[in-house]
Amino acid sequence: MARYEAEAAVVGGGVVGCAVAHALAARGVETVLLEARPQLGTAASGTNSGIVHTGFDSPPGELETELILRAGSLRGALLEALGVPVRRCGALLRAEGAEQREAIARLARNAAGNGVETEPRGADCLLVPGESITDPAAFTSALGALAARAGASVRTAEPVAALAAAPGGGIAVRLAGGGSLRVRGVANCAGLYADELAAVGGDAPFEVYPRKGEFLVFAQPSEPLKRILLPVPSAAGKGVLVFPTVDGHVIAGPTARDRTDKEDWSVEPDAGELILAKARAMWPALEDAEPLAAYAGLRPAGRGVNYAIAASEALPGLVDVAAVRSTGLTAAPAIGERVARLLAAAAGLQLGPAAPPAALPERQAGEPWWRLAAAQSAGSRAAR
Repeated sequence: MARYEAEAAVVGGGVVGCAVAHALAARGVETVLLEARPQLGTAASGTNSGIVHTGFDSPPGELETELILRAGSLRGALLEALGVPVRRCGALLRAEGAEQREAIARLARNAAGNGVETEPRGADCLLVPGESITDPAAFTSALGALAARAGASVRTAEPVAALAAAPGGGIAVRLAGGGSLRVRGVANCAGLYADELAAVGGDAPFEVYPRKGEFLVFAQPSEPLKRILLPVPSAAGKGVLVFPTVDGHVIAGPTARDRTDKEDWSVEPDAGELILAKARAMWPALEDAEPLAAYAGLRPAGRGVNYAIAASEALPGLVDVAAVRSTGLTAAPAIGERVARLLAAAAGLQLGPAAPPAALPERQAGEPWWRLAAAQSAGSRAAR
């Protein structure tokens, strides 16, 4: 009989990988989480806005929308167990002109179709009271700790070099540092590198590229920002937003630049030009404020695909979880639930009922994510 080091391996310790590891371990599956970096959540998961979305603007019928809405029903118990800071501040959109007023009306209708509450504020504004913010790095780290508490083995600084069918069944996970693991199934949650990991497993169903989003961080002006300020989206994208943080700062961004270098976390010289004027128009209190920090995140965008979550056709027992972009923080609990079911079917795992998440011990607050992200961006630029 084949000997397995674990029933399941999850490759990638971002918010999605941690959610998958927790979903598996909480259902009684012996799970190992393998993260290439020294810490969990320091790549795309720790360099975004930290906004937890309601799905008010998500297109009906898409997998992303389904998972965002499902996550809303799972998040309460999860947040209580994680003990991370959350600011339930709501978001406000303000229209300028008839075209944007009609866009806001469409968003309100879309939100109603998705079952998300909105409140019109006159003819020009729409309030989305359920939007909130958190510290995304703290959220991811705590979710990894919750997975470990449920029984998962969490291994950092453990990059994966290759996946292959193991003789006699299962998957051989070859580690870059030497050695290998034999498991029944693998969840490929490698973020920016999910396409490369799928390729070494013999499949090439999607291509992932980095979409750089840069943010500027400001001290809180004398006029406090109480809500997330969202631009009215257009065909060009969602645009620049302004939002308060859980630690009392204000952030504006992001940019959206399609790039090819998956390790270029630098803030580019013209980021301020792309962000400042738009941010100050949305919130005039920033008019005389200068940024005290800047950081860049790299979203794992899919070439022509979004939320590519499916069993591999080339390697039995492998489930790919790729092209999960900026809503990954929001949808993570539901992604974990879905991937656990897919992996059970693909690898013959037995899922028990999900154990309720037990509250983590109180954790000491560390550096806010934006400060860590800014240091990473500065180091990336200095290295180039």
